[in-house]
Amino acid sequence: MKPTGDDAATRHFLAHRELLFSLAYNMLGTVADTEDVLQETWLSWSGRNRRSTAGVDNPRAYLVRVAVNHALAWRALVARRRETYVGPWLPEPLVGAEAAAEPAAGPAPDAADHALRADEVSMALLVVLETLTPLERAVFVLHEVFGYPHTEIADILGRGHAAVRQVARRARAHVHARRPRFRAHPRVRRQATERFVAAALGGDIGSLMEILAPDVTVWTDGGGARRAAGLRPVRGRDKAARLLAGYAGRRTEDMDVHHRRVNGDDAAVLFTGDSPFAVMVMDLTPEGDQVSAVYIVTNPEKLTHIHPEPTPQTPETT
Repeated sequence: MKPTGDDAATRHFLAHRELLFSLAYNMLGTVADTEDVLQETWLSWSGRNRRSTAGVDNPRAYLVRVAVNHALAWRALVARRRETYVGPWLPEPLVGAEAAAEPAAGPAPDAADHALRADEVSMALLVVLETLTPLERAVFVLHEVFGYPHTEIADILGRGHAAVRQVARRARAHVHARRPRFRAHPRVRRQATERFVAAALGGDIGSLMEILAPDVTVWTDGGGARRAAGLRPVRGRDKAARLLAGYAGRRTEDMDVHHRRVNGDDAAVLFTGDSPFAVMVMDLTPEGDQVSAVYIVTNPEKLTHIHPEPTPQTPETT
């Protein structure tokens, strides 16, 4: 039987939902806000189809345009909420499957690739994207992450091609100045993660001093709900080592460490029983032998989608 208009609308939306989720998440950094944007996108799309399907020759392009513009509008609400946020703000971690003990052999990802895989936008890069304007971030995500050409981005945003190219150049320069395109081999990341977690949870300041870079920065996002590092990131190896060693005192007998993929990188997820306690993501120096940044999320509201066994993190939108 031929699908009705509503059936066709649902089919098209579900077919592109993963793409829409990735776009909105990389523009907003939280699952809850992304779900809200997808809900608004669905309402716009289903309402359009109830009125008329004429003029929608390319459902994917139409849905992307609607989702991106809803996400841009949503940034204003996000910005107001951040004004009252307690302490450093970090993106909500997307936690994937248990990381393999021995990563598959093969060359490291090519850092010169024009487009990054959407599920590998690292926590470190998302933090840098927070320093862009909403328009710069939208253009960067569409072009650098998803590979959209400038002409298509101009159509999505309703702006001139020249203006979009200028925004893209500005955003790319800003990001690359703060986040050089470097990704350590998965095996190196896994080994560094294991060394770091063992030293931190063991309270081994000597080992932490060895693995931490001199100018390391530690970001701890507790959202005011859990005791965190304070109201600002902690910079410098001495202060960072003392702070991180303090996690040994918080370790309980039922705390387990799961090595999982977080935003595409090997990371550690700490559980107390079946409840997530913290997500620890490390960024490495270009040489891959030291940790240049640590991102720790303990805000319970940002850990609600995390379970001992991995579950899908793009809940269905109806």
